[in-house]
Amino acid sequence: MMVSTRGRYALRVMIDLAEHNNGKFIPLKDIAERQEISEKYLESIVKSLTKADVLEGLRGKGGGYRLTRPAEEYNVYEILKLTEGSMAPVSCLEDAARECERRGMCATLPVWEGLEKVVREYLSGITIQELTKQWQPGDNYVI
Repeated sequence: MMVSTRGRYALRVMIDLAEHNNGKFIPLKDIAERQEISEKYLESIVKSLTKADVLEGLRGKGGGYRLTRPAEEYNVYEILKLTEGSMAPVSCLEDAARECERRGMCATLPVWEGLEKVVREYLSGITIQELTKQWQPGDNYVI
């Protein structure tokens, strides 16, 4: 499984919004500049996050985006699943997968189910709030 730039950038947007959360809308231009990501590319990402009610958007003067809930209520798995579409390691475990005729005799199925469970539980246990604390300005001191 490989997380695309779309998923990675969505997490960066969420972290940026959490770090700069003051109750006001934050212009996408500001996020794009801080994260050094194309504003045009971010538009498609925030559109999907807004459609899923993860973000709230406002057009016009004073507009931008903001979180719809506190940062500690979002987890990495939720954001990646929204932007990636699926986090399943194999196609037969995807949400809309049709029943595999070999399911009853598949020797590898438990491996894939276990991997999916480990990934889901691990990523669900990491909140956006926790990621804002991972790196703080001034933490880059080198001896």
